[in-house]
Amino acid sequence: MKLHEYQSKALLRERGVTVPDGHVAASADEARAAAEKLFAAGSARVAVKAQVHAGGRGKGGGIKLASTADEAAEFAGAMLGSQLVTPQTGTEGVPVNTVYIEGGADIANELYVALTLDRSSRCPVVIASAEGGMDIEEVAETNPDAIIREHCAPGWGLRPFQVTRLAYNLGLSGKAARGAAATILKLANAYRDLDASLAEINPLVITGDDNVIALDAKFDIDDNALYRHADLAELHDPSEEEPLELEAAEHSLSYVALDGTVGCMVNGAGLAMGTMDEISNAGGFPANFLDVGGGASVERVANAFRILMKGERVSAVLINIFGGIVRCDRVAKGVIEALGTVEVNVPVVVRLQGTNAEEGREILRQSDLEFLVAETLREAAEKAVNAASGQAEA
Repeated sequence: MKLHEYQSKALLRERGVTVPDGHVAASADEARAAAEKLFAAGSARVAVKAQVHAGGRGKGGGIKLASTADEAAEFAGAMLGSQLVTPQTGTEGVPVNTVYIEGGADIANELYVALTLDRSSRCPVVIASAEGGMDIEEVAETNPDAIIREHCAPGWGLRPFQVTRLAYNLGLSGKAARGAAATILKLANAYRDLDASLAEINPLVITGDDNVIALDAKFDIDDNALYRHADLAELHDPSEEEPLELEAAEHSLSYVALDGTVGCMVNGAGLAMGTMDEISNAGGFPANFLDVGGGASVERVANAFRILMKGERVSAVLINIFGGIVRCDRVAKGVIEALGTVEVNVPVVVRLQGTNAEEGREILRQSDLEFLVAETLREAAEKAVNAASGQAEA
């Protein structure tokens, strides 16, 4: 679950990290009132920031600096209700429903710091760079030596000597080094305590008088840990989510929308990934990732079909089921029954393997529905790609 910048900063503020004063606004008038408060408190300029779950906002026009409250209102009015396109959103963009009006800072230096999971070492890692304020992916590609890492040992976490070493390796000294080290340690503790999968500050700013401020912040929370954090679950913003993904979650289906034309319905995440790869190998593109779970019941299959049919680009559906927990003949009967309740107007390719696979395939062949039945995954992928492109079955 992704959090907005203002939500992430509130969590950091609670843990003693210095962040600029700011206010959330959902209208131009609210933005004007928020800016007036910040100017009255001594800010020379304010930033108007679109609150979306995507990076690169500045490149897309989602961050503007205003010198007056009226200018802040003007910027906010232009952002609110628009679709913000950034390097991370694709051409369709994401909706801007709120903006964050924030006081300016005296920026002398910008750093990058984040924590995430290093799967190769099986422990969290701090990633830091003296080249803050930029896309860290770009820095890693063009200047990999600028990336500094410190791993958090299981049972110990991030220790004081590590954050001190990080601060000095970032080129800091004195007050700035002490402040950066303390901030990184607090960020690491927040990452652990909140069950985050990502905790990022970009940029972490050093001011002219060597104070340390989190000028931007981002938290991604592990969905599997939300049962421990009811307060964080309440921060979820469904307007930032793909509608079909939300609908799938309501039916306990794992669904991720993609850009292809072959809809996928598979039982098991690993098998779903393999199915998507095979579609690509056959020259096509998957329209989605969809795991219906081990049972593949009639209700789950029917709900999955409803979601797939809402995909505008879906031109064929590939059902790939391994009959381990459930027998393939039962799956075949379930698919036929589900299609009796859902209108499906594209070719459907079915590949069954496992317990009673041959019986399941025969049930499909004998049905009144025109399934394209396949025995191997490669055959199924080729039939699905051909069907999606309008080619006759080979």
